[in-house]
Amino acid sequence: MLTYREALVRVLETAAPLPARRVPLDEAAGLVAAADVASPGPVPPFTNSGMDGYAVRAADVAGASAGTPVRLRVTGDLPAGRVAGGAVTPGTAQRIMTGAPIPDGADAVVPVEGTSGDADQVEVRRAVRAGANVRLAGEDLAPGARVVARGAVLRPADIGLLAVAGCATVAVHARPRVAIVTTGDELVDVAEEPGPGRIRDANVHALRAQAAAAGARPAVFPRVPDRREDVTEAIRRAAAEADVVVTTGGISMGEYDRVKDALERLGADRVFWRVAQKPAGPLGLWRLDGRPVVGAPGNPVAAMLVMEEYVRPMLRRMMGHARLFRPEREAALETPWERRTGDDRLHFLRVLAREEGGSLRARLSGTQGSGVVSSLARANALALVPGDVARVPAGGRVLVHLVEEPEDH
Repeated sequence: MLTYREALVRVLETAAPLPARRVPLDEAAGLVAAADVASPGPVPPFTNSGMDGYAVRAADVAGASAGTPVRLRVTGDLPAGRVAGGAVTPGTAQRIMTGAPIPDGADAVVPVEGTSGDADQVEVRRAVRAGANVRLAGEDLAPGARVVARGAVLRPADIGLLAVAGCATVAVHARPRVAIVTTGDELVDVAEEPGPGRIRDANVHALRAQAAAAGARPAVFPRVPDRREDVTEAIRRAAAEADVVVTTGGISMGEYDRVKDALERLGADRVFWRVAQKPAGPLGLWRLDGRPVVGAPGNPVAAMLVMEEYVRPMLRRMMGHARLFRPEREAALETPWERRTGDDRLHFLRVLAREEGGSLRARLSGTQGSGVVSSLARANALALVPGDVARVPAGGRVLVHLVEEPEDH
C-alpha cells in the first residue's frame, strides 16, 4: 500500500491546470488569471477633478484666506460627463463636479466648502497649490501597466481594476466540473424514510458541498445500485461529462463492490488502489479517457476525508492555484490516544483545535468511527498520527491540518 504522502503526490500528478478560457468579468471572481493583463490605455483616461468645487489657476488664489478672499469670475459649469467649452484664464474659474475633466488653463480645484458665490462670481477663501484635488490621466494605470498578474486569484478589487481598465473579459483557468457518483443498494434519498437495512445518502450532499467550497462545479449523478452494468454505465457517463469523477462506495473487496471492476471494463488505467491510512484505506485512483477517477469508500467520514485531503488539492491545482494545502501546525493533543496492536497505518483524528497561550492545543471532537459524522462536523482540524507512533499521551505533539483555514502553501 502507498503512504498518504505517496498517494497525494500521485493524485496531483494526474491533474494539471485546465486550459485557459475567457469569461465575462462578472464570472471571474475567485478564479486564477491564466495570463498577465495589461491596461490598454491610461486610467483615468483624462485629468479630472477629485472634488466638487471650482477649477482655478493656483497662482490666482495663492493669497486667499477667510480674511482676504479672492473673487473670480465664473465662466462655466462642468458636471461629470461634460467637457469644458473654454479655458480658465487669469481671474476666472469654472464650477466643476467630481470626475469632470479639468479645463485647459486650470491646475487646481478649490473645494466647494472653501468658497461662496453664485452663478457669475465665486469668492475663494482658501489657497490651494498647483495639482490640489486634481487626478492626473494615467495616475492609476499607465498604458501597458500590468493590471493583474498570471496566477493571481482574482479578488473583488482586481475585478474593479479590470473594469476601470476596460477589460470586459479575462482569461482564467476554469472551474473543474466534478461528477459525484454514489453507489449502494442500501442508499435512499435524504427526504425518504429508510426502510429495513437502508440508510440516507449523506455522501451525495456532503461531497457536493465540498466540491463547491473548493471552487469547482459539482455535478451530481443519480445514485447507483450495486449492479455491474449500472455502475459501469454511470461511470462512463460521468467521465464523458466531467473533468473529475468521484465515486463513493463499491471500492473495497466485497462481493458487491463493483467500482474497480467497472473501471477495468471501461479500460481505465489504475494509478493506485489502497493507502495505508485510516479512515479511507481502500482509496483508489484511475485515469479514464484522460480524466482522474477517484474511488472513495462509502463511509461518510472516509468519503469526506478523501475530498478534503486529496480531491480539494487536485481541484485547486486544476484551477491554477499555487497554494494547494491547508495550514499545517503542531499541536498538543489534550486527549490521549492509542492504536490497536498491529495497526501501522497513518490515522487521521478529528479534533477541535484552539490557540491558547501562544500555542495550538487540540482535543478529539468525538467518537472516531468512519460512520460518525457528528465528530467530523464538530472538528476544525485533522490530526495526523504516523504509523510508527503507538500512542499519544495527553499533551503529546501531533501534526494537524487546519481544515477551516485557507490554503497557505
